[in-house]
Amino acid sequence: MEHWRAGASLPPACTVTVLIRMNVIWRNSISCVRIRKVPHRYQSGHHPVAPLGTRILTDQAKVFEHNMWDHMQWSKEEAAAARKKVEENSAERVLLEEQVDQKTKEKMKEFSLDHVKDNAANCFSRMHCLTNPEQKNHYKKSAGSADGQSKAGSDFSNLDAKQHRKGPVKTELFPGSSATFRILEVGCGVGNSVFPILNTLQNAPKSFLYCCDFASEAVELVKLHLSYRAGQCCAFVHDICDNCSPYPFPDGILDVILLVFVLSSIHPDRMQGVLNRLSKLLKPGGMLLFRDYGRHDETQLRFKRGHCLSENFYVRGDGTRVYFFTKGEVHNMFCKAGLDEKQNLVDHRLQVNRKRQVKMHRVWVQGKFQKPLHLTQKSSKLVFLPLSHG
Repeated sequence: MEHWRAGASLPPACTVTVLIRMNVIWRNSISCVRIRKVPHRYQSGHHPVAPLGTRILTDQAKVFEHNMWDHMQWSKEEAAAARKKVEENSAERVLLEEQVDQKTKEKMKEFSLDHVKDNAANCFSRMHCLTNPEQKNHYKKSAGSADGQSKAGSDFSNLDAKQHRKGPVKTELFPGSSATFRILEVGCGVGNSVFPILNTLQNAPKSFLYCCDFASEAVELVKLHLSYRAGQCCAFVHDICDNCSPYPFPDGILDVILLVFVLSSIHPDRMQGVLNRLSKLLKPGGMLLFRDYGRHDETQLRFKRGHCLSENFYVRGDGTRVYFFTKGEVHNMFCKAGLDEKQNLVDHRLQVNRKRQVKMHRVWVQGKFQKPLHLTQKSSKLVFLPLSHG
């Protein structure tokens, strides 16, 4: 599969940090459910002074005192060395026929249940907030286990597949139809962030969470997890690159879409189509929260020759793909999808391994993009930035 890895988890260094920040957003958003209005943070372009962390390295002698440092500025020498590494590892491109072979291998791996379960174990072992520490088994013995979920919620998560193929479900039947605040996580894997979000939403009965992934086994594991509540969550299998594949809810109803480390695993030729489709799902004023790999991240620099598919697009040893964005590319794609840029930041950090005394530069792009409140509203961000803009 060229879209995203079955049961993929966020990079270890930023998983917890991203979820903590997103949980803050959920709490602020949930408050709007109670007072029934759009949060002020969604109505303005005000940016926090330091939204990406406040741990600043001022003394190089103390670099190994913490695992991560924020707002790291690269020296001219470091930037030049990074560009040189990318030139070297992208000089030899993977042949087209070999790319096809990689797709076949990846497809077989996606449907390996053992592979999905292995990823599940890795995901949950890093997340302290998913379940009770004494709880050794995260999963139900079967999908039909008694867990106090409402029958209506169960019916919502098991909508007839034939009905999906015919087109969008009727308004009165779709999951979360009675909710006043709705979230969609794209590429949920085995629930790395589903359950922290559900935990945050548990005191907001009028909220609803949708989550989807291409891997059916991963989605099944989400549904079998003890923290899954079908009355407030709908996990479903979906290929976001297939524009003909309907969602189990109508367009224009979502308040928030979470797109974290997913877009980078899609072929560059398909990214714009994916964003265009997701944009249609948002209601006016709805927000799309984005975070992904940035250009010259350590992950890109560590690739060896023979793994580059096209410019800044690589294939890993397991067959999954990854693209590395610039701030300008992100701006252009989201604006073309009809969304207004509210935040678009390059997150430069220094990650260190204190035991091995190794320093690694991490680069991520993080943004918030809003659907205009009115259809006639003109975006103020339609001036496209150069693609090389970092």
